[in-house]
Amino acid sequence: MKKLRRNTLLGGLSVLALVSVPDIAKAQDVAGAKEYSDKIVIADLRLPAEESIVVIATGNREKITRQGQAITVIGEEELERIQAADILPVLERAPGVTVSRNGPVGGFSAVRIRGSEAEQVLVLIDGVRVNDPSSPGGGFDFSNALAGNISKIELLRGPNSVVWGSQAVGGVIAITTGGQGDTINLRGEYGSFDTFNISGNVSRDIGPLSLGVSGGYYQTDGYSSFAGGTEADGFDQAYVNARANVEITDGLSAEMRGRYADGRTEIDGFPAPLFAFADTAEFQDTEQWSGYAGLAYLGDSFSLRGGYSISDIDRTNFNPAFGNNPSFFAKGRTERFELKGNWYITDQFAFAFGAESENSEFNTGATAETGIDSGYGLLSFSGGPLNLSAGLRVDDHEQFGSEVTLGANGSFDIVGEWRFRASYGEGFKAPTLFQLLSDFGNASLQSEKSQNYDIGIEHGLRQAGFYAALTLFQRDTRNQIDFVSCFGVVDPICTGRPFGTYDNVAKARARGFEAELGADVSARLRTSAAYSYIDTENRSEASPNFGNVLARRPKHALTLSADWNSSKTREGVNIGADMRLVGDSFDNAPNSVLLDGYALLTLRTSVPFGDMFELYGRIENLFDVDYQTVANFGTAGRAGTIGARVRF
Repeated sequence: MKKLRRNTLLGGLSVLALVSVPDIAKAQDVAGAKEYSDKIVIADLRLPAEESIVVIATGNREKITRQGQAITVIGEEELERIQAADILPVLERAPGVTVSRNGPVGGFSAVRIRGSEAEQVLVLIDGVRVNDPSSPGGGFDFSNALAGNISKIELLRGPNSVVWGSQAVGGVIAITTGGQGDTINLRGEYGSFDTFNISGNVSRDIGPLSLGVSGGYYQTDGYSSFAGGTEADGFDQAYVNARANVEITDGLSAEMRGRYADGRTEIDGFPAPLFAFADTAEFQDTEQWSGYAGLAYLGDSFSLRGGYSISDIDRTNFNPAFGNNPSFFAKGRTERFELKGNWYITDQFAFAFGAESENSEFNTGATAETGIDSGYGLLSFSGGPLNLSAGLRVDDHEQFGSEVTLGANGSFDIVGEWRFRASYGEGFKAPTLFQLLSDFGNASLQSEKSQNYDIGIEHGLRQAGFYAALTLFQRDTRNQIDFVSCFGVVDPICTGRPFGTYDNVAKARARGFEAELGADVSARLRTSAAYSYIDTENRSEASPNFGNVLARRPKHALTLSADWNSSKTREGVNIGADMRLVGDSFDNAPNSVLLDGYALLTLRTSVPFGDMFELYGRIENLFDVDYQTVANFGTAGRAGTIGARVRF
């Protein structure tokens, strides 16, 4: 009841503030206010639409060239060009990103940024946090985010807990779905493994009302999740996103966003009597939905947004060998009230602020819940070639008390389009309810904390012209939480937990550098490259794994891309290629299981027929390379896809 009263109070204050704000600046020009409806948060709409705008750095719309943090933006044009059906090959185009997946599409998919744990990455879809509190590490399974209706991805590399709070230890990924304005886009394709993939979006502006609906359906027979198996493991998912925004008065708008996805994944397990990984008929049903409702005021010098969001995910496992009853289930829910604002004090100074109250719960047979209240402030300066931001956040966690995190970043325009940038960020992540209270739980766990430093130099924008960037980084993490196997282990921590538990890794470090290049070789040919060197280490002297590389963190990762177009305006036939090279890594903490490096080549082409219709196709893993990203889990060989896209 205490948490409910606190949430109700914050929600009421949000509404009261929003209702009273229009009197501050009734006459201010807020033309185009409805444009924010498919953005993550709302702020300064004075910035020109043609500029590269991000919200992931400060929580407000800002020019990417003013940020001192390392940010990658992948827009709708690039998404259409690379034709990806799932999101992993899209994210691999950003430096510092490595991925792994348990078998075919639909299997658990993990994304690590700069050597972080996959569970240390905060994920937002249309502004709603979708990390699953019922999953072991509270992370997000990227198999639940297909690329069919995504219009933009923003990726921040490094901690940013000042703005985004707990879970933003490794970085933040913000996904925007649907289209803008009066548009209709439809896409359909068929490919290897009897794969069907259809998606589309419709958006419409009717006076003060802006509406959008997008969705799709994906079905594949797949291949064996177990690398040595012969039984194919399929996956299907239907999903829909919707948004509505209405401009009530000048500057005051109401908005709602919702998402629903329902999928089924066939998996392999550990059948008796050997209990070794093998083909089984097991499957998992996953149902997830999320939503947001709120009000926003947009003015020339002041903006304020308040609302309520919810994210709910239910996962149920079935093993037909044991009958029709579920063999396992997990339900997670997160509810948030939040109030965010931005005050443009002068032409040079701005102050971003926010207050949040979050309640999360999980149920795996027994129910538990926790809550966290937060407040933050971020002061920014922009004058001439110099841009600076610094702030702090206070989190009050029900189980772990109060925590203060700091952050600062800056950029300086050197000459031409060259700019220098640097940042310092702290991260804080409390143990999840699963890690604390499940059958594998450890109630003695401590919160994870991190410090990240990076420094870089950058030229231009990633999307066009000559682009170059070099970034050096180091992140030190204390009390990093990891799973400890108890098979055959005699240790007090394993008492009563024969299958394993969670423990803190006292110290871990990840450091390295990221390099990017992009250039128009000619009017018809553009090439790009993104390379990462990530050196990770367990630095806990008391650990038997001291000095070891952290699991599934390859030191080297490189993505090379080239696109040739028959037209100088890039509106003709397009022929493209992507090469992904990944170095060796280890599958486990003791570094006893090696994952060999690999190189994958994708060829793709698209042929437009006027402005409305386009045929396209791609061949993935052209040389049929045999590789693994998780030991004993299968990966796809050579695969082909053909498709068509229609625009109105």
